[in-house]
Amino acid sequence: MTEDKKWFESLVPEDEVSDVKIDTGIPHIARVYDYWLGGKDNFAADRKVGDETMAAWPAIPEGVRGVRAYLGRVVRYLAGEAGIRQFLDIGTGIPAANNTHEVAQSVAPDARVVYVDNDPIVLAHARALLVGVTAPTAYIDSDARDIGRILAEAAQRLDFSQPVAVMFISLLHLIPDADDPAAIVAAAMDAVPSGSYLALSHMASDIMPERTADIRERLNRAMPEQHTFRSREQVSALFTGLTLVEPGVVRLPEWRPDSPEDISNPVPQWGGVARKP
Repeated sequence: MTEDKKWFESLVPEDEVSDVKIDTGIPHIARVYDYWLGGKDNFAADRKVGDETMAAWPAIPEGVRGVRAYLGRVVRYLAGEAGIRQFLDIGTGIPAANNTHEVAQSVAPDARVVYVDNDPIVLAHARALLVGVTAPTAYIDSDARDIGRILAEAAQRLDFSQPVAVMFISLLHLIPDADDPAAIVAAAMDAVPSGSYLALSHMASDIMPERTADIRERLNRAMPEQHTFRSREQVSALFTGLTLVEPGVVRLPEWRPDSPEDISNPVPQWGGVARKP
């Protein structure tokens, strides 16, 4: 048994290890992000991909931290100014600082959060993370493309007669055009009532295009998850039928920054928040 495998099994209760399937030799984007954030929940294959892409752009870890900062600003807005008390966070990744439920419940202790991801490491951490959380918080183990199943399970934990914030943070660039990410977003928003919100961020094809094209090619050579970076126009189209919150679809550092550090972050992603009329 490899050291990586021993470490992973230490995260999961002994009677559940046999139910969890993981190939430590295959990189997963959630674990690569964890490596970029300085975490320990990654394997050699993930670190190899992380290092190769950082060779194309050494500022990637700073950019990933910018995504997390954007997530925090968005959730604070939704739980505070927008008054949202239910969150469906699809593609949550490995828990880090200021997770959705932590930020939301710091504003509104009764906020409900349902997380969705398909990586066994995320599942193991979610089980541990949610122990002792007082407000209703849950985890669904599913691929984002199985949106029907996600919505059915989420409806058992959230009240879909009341507004829900549906979140796709740094996820939809992992959905190829053939799988129709716009249809996934539309299905999610069709399932929630008026007054709900969509929040997303997406890797850009038209911010530092030569550098981001290099990053995309390196990731796609190394990983089973294929990346499709999209333009501001394409990302804006994902909000069709919704009312964008100011400042609209912008680079993440420009979405309601809290500090000069937010503004200066180099992350090449578009993001925005919109309300369902």
